[in-house]
Amino acid sequence: MPKLDREAIVSEALTLLDNIGLDAMSTRQLAKRLGVEQPSLYWHFRSKNALFAAMAEAAMAPHATMPLPATPQDWREWFMENWRSFRQTLLMHRDGARLHAGTNPKGSDFARAVHKLEFLVASGLPEHEARVAMLTANHFTIGSVLEEQADTTEEDDDGPEMDYATTFDMGLAMIIDGLAQRTTRDMNPPS
Repeated sequence: MPKLDREAIVSEALTLLDNIGLDAMSTRQLAKRLGVEQPSLYWHFRSKNALFAAMAEAAMAPHATMPLPATPQDWREWFMENWRSFRQTLLMHRDGARLHAGTNPKGSDFARAVHKLEFLVASGLPEHEARVAMLTANHFTIGSVLEEQADTTEEDDDGPEMDYATTFDMGLAMIIDGLAQRTTRDMNPPS
């Protein structure tokens, strides 16, 4: 048996998540898959919630490697690509949005979030509006993926099949357009 460490546990936990889903996950099942006794997991993670937090962080790794924005990049293009990347990363794992919901960035992820906010401000957006836009896009993205991952409709249902990617892009464009309009209005108040 290979050495049991946090990385191996999280990797196997994400595989288990993809196989059975978040509701069915248990440390008992994970320990069995790893060939260890359940208390061995608690040596590395104090609780199931701590394990889930580590899983959520690891699941976000593909998005965390996306290049950070830099001037003179257009903030609208970056904003669209950033949240598309976030959406795609959430979709990589079964129940990825549920796993990620409620987490907060820490360490290097927090530093990346601060850099993104600073980029938006340097691009001419007021800081408050940039913060709210990032939070709104975050919630919109998680909610969109939650709905997509929860969709259990069959193709032969009466309604048309949802094109989630197109709908997501349209909603995100509305957030961007609203932010651009607010920013223009704030910078050019009526006389």
